[in-house]
Amino acid sequence: MNLSKTRGCIDLIRPFTLLAPIIVSICIMIASFVYSKITDDFLTVFITKIIPATFSLAILNGASNALNQVTDLAADKISKPYRPIPLGVISRNEALSLSMLMYLLAFLLSLFVNLWFILFVFLISVFTVTYSLPPRVKDKLFINQLWLGTPRGLLGILASWSVFGTVLHPLPITIGIIATVFLIGGSITKDITDSHADKKTGTKTLVNTYGIKRAAIIALPFMFFPFAFIPMFIHAGLLDIQFGLLTLLAIPSFFVFYLMIRDKDKTKRLENTSSWVLMYITYFFLAIGFSILTITGPFF
Repeated sequence: MNLSKTRGCIDLIRPFTLLAPIIVSICIMIASFVYSKITDDFLTVFITKIIPATFSLAILNGASNALNQVTDLAADKISKPYRPIPLGVISRNEALSLSMLMYLLAFLLSLFVNLWFILFVFLISVFTVTYSLPPRVKDKLFINQLWLGTPRGLLGILASWSVFGTVLHPLPITIGIIATVFLIGGSITKDITDSHADKKTGTKTLVNTYGIKRAAIIALPFMFFPFAFIPMFIHAGLLDIQFGLLTLLAIPSFFVFYLMIRDKDKTKRLENTSSWVLMYITYFFLAIGFSILTITGPFF
């Protein structure tokens, strides 16, 4: 494999987007380890459980990215002609083979964890495959946002929590739902730069259907209220008092909305808008904050 093809494979899986499953999963797994009062040596479980589980989820995300570029070739020729498939660096068959290999590798790594984790990897795979391939949920208005938010939010968080903890516990379910609703709104940011290409190739998004300003207004409550409602979740006994600090994430969520309206230009390095970058950073802080607050909970 020559250097250009190697670079093409790396670009195909979009490394920056892999930070989300890596950061989020490690944070949730550590929180689960501490919350579940696991007495095993942490270094041992980090090597035998956390690393395989983290790589499984990250590789799964990379597989989804590659598959999406295989099926989005027509749109990418319009809005992202610099990607490896439109450039001709990698063929569609090569990209599809890489994607399938990564799906297989993600599943094989899940076998080192536990049955719950295997189940969640399977469910996430179903969501990501059907997003790009028939019935191609990506083309279905409104449902496509749910199909993005659910595997990256609830299923991803429950998968990570299941490494050490009980998945039916209110704590991971509540945080998973908060993340899902946030991502349903926040994922709209990725459609801004693709608006024209999506519309031309038959993919209906909120941006190309209602315009960027209306789409941002629709997205705002999904991003803002999951954090604003955290005090209600605490009052209902679903979350402990320390998680009230996560309410502060409503602030950057509002700025995501602001940037959606103001900034339509891509960042030079990340092929998307600043609102998309801030959305991802907010999600990182949710995971990191949740982990820290779970670990320090006894001190509150």
